Amino acid sequence: MLSAPPAVDPAVRALRPDFVALSLVARGARNGPSDDDGAARLAEACAATGPDWAAAHLEAWREAYRGFGAKPQRTPCSAEALRKRAQRDGGLPPINRMVDLYNALSVRWAVPIGGEDLAAYAGPPRLVRATGDETFETLSNGEVALEHPEPGEVVWRDDRGVTCRRWNWRQGPRTRLDLPTTEMWFVIERLEPMPIAALEAVGRDLADGIRTIAPAARIETTLLIP
Repeated sequence: MLSAPPAVDPAVRALRPDFVALSLVARGARNGPSDDDGAARLAEACAATGPDWAAAHLEAWREAYRGFGAKPQRTPCSAEALRKRAQRDGGLPPINRMVDLYNALSVRWAVPIGGEDLAAYAGPPRLVRATGDETFETLSNGEVALEHPEPGEVVWRDDRGVTCRRWNWRQGPRTRLDLPTTEMWFVIERLEPMPIAALEAVGRDLADGIRTIAPAARIETTLLIP
């Protein structure tokens, strides 16, 4: 459960002073299998051109990744990875209603968005620069495998270990949104030149989409700003 607000470590702020995120918690929500509405939302997002600052925003994320030693051409931010997959495959595969919702918004707005199962968290989410000793639970050939981030890598983590590597590149299976998930945490991550007003607009679109899927959900938003 989210016992305290998500935190951004000063070392990450020093790396990218322009970083601002919007945290959204949905309690008492529900998920469900992908449906026609979600498929239509994904298709519409993949066909959209995006805002006029989209290309510059993705380039800012490439610069941020290079800033901590990652190679964005091999491990791009989640928004760019989704856009490349949509262009390559002619669309995005459905996963479940909540994931389809935030993937569509991520592609449409060219902004990284993560969705997590709060019940799987041990302590609050923190965005930090890794020491390299942390563990990251991933899957290899269908089996749980442990990795370690590179020293200095920007990661999301909780008390148990890393939940997302390379800022927003790869989420671990331990905290992903599945069909039984009812306590959800979403984070929308922005760099210059994406306007703060646009970040807040994405948050409103996400909240509206969650309420369409789960009308009884109780939603709280927090702007993570210096």
